[in-house]
Amino acid sequence: MDITSFLLYCVIITFTPGPTNIVILSTVQGFGIKQAMEYTYGATIAFGALLTISTILNTVLVVVIPKILMIMQIIGSLYILYLAYQIYNMDTAESTVGEVATFRSGFIMQFVNPKVVLFTMTVIPSFVMPYYTESHMLAIFVTIITAVGFLAFVTWVLFGAIFKEILLKYQKPVNVSMSIFLIYSAIIGSGLVEIIRR
Repeated sequence: MDITSFLLYCVIITFTPGPTNIVILSTVQGFGIKQAMEYTYGATIAFGALLTISTILNTVLVVVIPKILMIMQIIGSLYILYLAYQIYNMDTAESTVGEVATFRSGFIMQFVNPKVVLFTMTVIPSFVMPYYTESHMLAIFVTIITAVGFLAFVTWVLFGAIFKEILLKYQKPVNVSMSIFLIYSAIIGSGLVEIIRR
């Protein structure tokens, strides 16, 4: 097993901007570190759960994966567009946007985030299972990947905390930018780009 490639893949996927990381950043900006960490805990537990489900049901998922991905892409893209709207209106609709930054929403976000679903369905079967099939080894790798994901989320929380003053000073442009990134994620996640290319 090429542990360097495995870790590099995990770090690139979890640390690069995606819907979860963007929501974490906007949560720090609007509600502070405590609420961002609450969202992060929900996202981390769901991330670990998705990895576990993917590992346990890998053989079933291989057969069913096209149907699952299509449904997840549609649901996930709609949810991400909803989050983009909430973040765009954050400064004028703080009472409603608060529901975006909860443990529950962080948990749900992972299950509808196409980036996370694709990652969790591929990382264990591609990098680990060709070399390790024992349940205790698979559990170790699920734990390692979940820890990497948690570190990525916390990094975004810290980034938001360090640059909070700047983010608040330019709140509307930042909200618009984050909303655009989420809309982009929704379009890419929905598979619309692939359909247009055909």
